[in-house]
Amino acid sequence: MPTKNNNHSGFVDWFRGSSTYIHAHRGRTFVIMFGGEAVADPGFANIVHDLAILNSLGVRLVLVHGARPQIEERLRARGAALEYVHGLRVTSDEALVCVKEAAGTVRVEIEALLSMGLARTPMSGARLRAASGNFVTARPLGVREGVDYCHTGEVRRIDRDGIGRRLDAGDMVLLSPLGYSPTGEVFNLSAEEVATAAATALGADKLLFLVEGAGVVDGRRRLIHQLSPDEADRLLSGKRRLPEEIASHLAAAARACRNGVHRAHLIDRRADGALLLELFTRDGIGTMVTAHRYEQMRRATIEDVGGVLELIAPLEADGVLVRRSRELLEMEIDHFTVIERDGMVIGCAALYPFPDEKVGELACMAVHPEYRGGGRGDLLLGHVENLARGMGIEQLFVLTTRTAHWFRERGFANADLARLPVRRRTLYNYQRNSKVFVKAVA
Repeated sequence: MPTKNNNHSGFVDWFRGSSTYIHAHRGRTFVIMFGGEAVADPGFANIVHDLAILNSLGVRLVLVHGARPQIEERLRARGAALEYVHGLRVTSDEALVCVKEAAGTVRVEIEALLSMGLARTPMSGARLRAASGNFVTARPLGVREGVDYCHTGEVRRIDRDGIGRRLDAGDMVLLSPLGYSPTGEVFNLSAEEVATAAATALGADKLLFLVEGAGVVDGRRRLIHQLSPDEADRLLSGKRRLPEEIASHLAAAARACRNGVHRAHLIDRRADGALLLELFTRDGIGTMVTAHRYEQMRRATIEDVGGVLELIAPLEADGVLVRRSRELLEMEIDHFTVIERDGMVIGCAALYPFPDEKVGELACMAVHPEYRGGGRGDLLLGHVENLARGMGIEQLFVLTTRTAHWFRERGFANADLARLPVRRRTLYNYQRNSKVFVKAVA
């Protein structure tokens, strides 16, 4: 039998854990937007390497780049004015020349990086094709509140079929912050708007913004990992002001999710491997906006047996929980409640009722080690108490060997074995010598 190499075990565990996401992402369409600041950063090559990995794993990629710093550099070189109104650039004739130059240069730089094939890099042996073209039809913003935005425009239509054909051929699609009108005009667009419109038109599985920050944080500077569109709206309309770029991207993420995009992410582009960490670990490193439930508490089904067994196995091995066979768990799964997080069972608890005595047993309560400290144990307990009340149960009891203090802190009191229902008393394991705790729930 091969011996375990502790130096490699971390990698093996991570790789096995990421396999779920490798399968889930294959064939999916991701729209990824990054600003001109990211392209100008020497570390951008690492982002391109990670894009190559995604491509090799079968992810269909639409890349949308910005070019703000490159445009401003050209405007300053010409001595031209930098004019913004309500966060939008007023694109004069002179500014449009700079926009086209900058967008063209950035696009070429990205295509050059996608063409790399250096040995001992993720690009080695890669054959990445980037398709670009007039996929975005635009119209002028016109005059708003007395301001003529000149050549600044907004997205009118995304050529979904054209992009789809390139993705079907295995190409990445590269979109610039430029749009074209049926009359042959060129308009300066917001890269954020292009990305959001493309994700919506394509029905993308993910819209990812690589931002200049850690994502959305709360008042104590802690990262907020998940928001619903409604929660995002409340945050945006609250008293606390978010950084302008973060607020804009968060609003776009909420809008995209309401229009069919499954999930939108705000990720710190400065973190090395940010895309891989967000996409191939359960909690990621950014803020995710989704209209779908990412974590939920629900009644267990037969499909959850494997997940529950995996969750409780370490606790059984340590003697904290009584061992349960798969066959027994399959027979009793209807008694279980689980907390599921992105397809993984991270918490469970069972309620066994004794209706004649109007009591119930709280059993097999467990929370995954990585998710303790988030109040999930209290949520499970509260849920089981509500279920018990609905069944007419007046008291809950629990048998425990290690967690007596946790239950005492939540209103359970030590009790004699005689307090157990007769049927349960006959099954008591004297070798475990579990302590009995009781709590009134009526």
